[in-house]
Amino acid sequence: MATSSTISSDVLSALNGSSSSSSSSSTSSTADTKNQFLTLLTTQLQNQDPLNPMDNAQMTSQLAQISTVDGITKLNSTLQTLLDNTSATQAVQSAGLIGKGVLVPGSGLSLSSSQAAGGFELAGNADVVKLTIKDSNGAVVRTVDLGSKQQGMQTFTWDGKNDAGAVAADGNYTFSIDATQGTSSIKATNLQLGAVGSISGKGSSMTINVTGVGSFAMSDIREII
Repeated sequence: MATSSTISSDVLSALNGSSSSSSSSSTSSTADTKNQFLTLLTTQLQNQDPLNPMDNAQMTSQLAQISTVDGITKLNSTLQTLLDNTSATQAVQSAGLIGKGVLVPGSGLSLSSSQAAGGFELAGNADVVKLTIKDSNGAVVRTVDLGSKQQGMQTFTWDGKNDAGAVAADGNYTFSIDATQGTSSIKATNLQLGAVGSISGKGSSMTINVTGVGSFAMSDIREII
């Protein structure tokens, strides 16, 4: 059993246009509203009572209001364009993750060619950290004292040997982390290693599909290997 801050390449090799239409429609609607307002204002001026003409302050206020609406619409259009560009950039960046190893929340441990790797995230410093590996039946295969670990993310590797020193069969296992600082228990979040198989969705709703593990949001990725 060995621990490592960087997971080896051997372990990794063992892993198996509607927005535009909406914007155009919004712009057209705003232009129609502006034209209707100007037509109404012109009609008011043409038919006003010569003895009681329209107050200049009212006309100025109405012009200011339509200008404000027009400005807000243009600002919204600009923001939408920026959001669309950001989504496109995120999609390109996410596509670059396909085939790469990532650490995401999970307790699975895949043993292949007597090599496996995983990780965990500690909520605080721990002076004792114990790793327990179990087989698919829930039987304990290996327990290892990882020593003291600092708060934050940690990684580990497993050489595939059980507590008796024999080589365990390749396959799927699970692990758990027990961390303490003195007499206090430290929360540990298990992190599973997997390879990104595909990306789905768009923008802020993009989903990373990790082969054999599940689907995750971009924010769930703790480390890219």
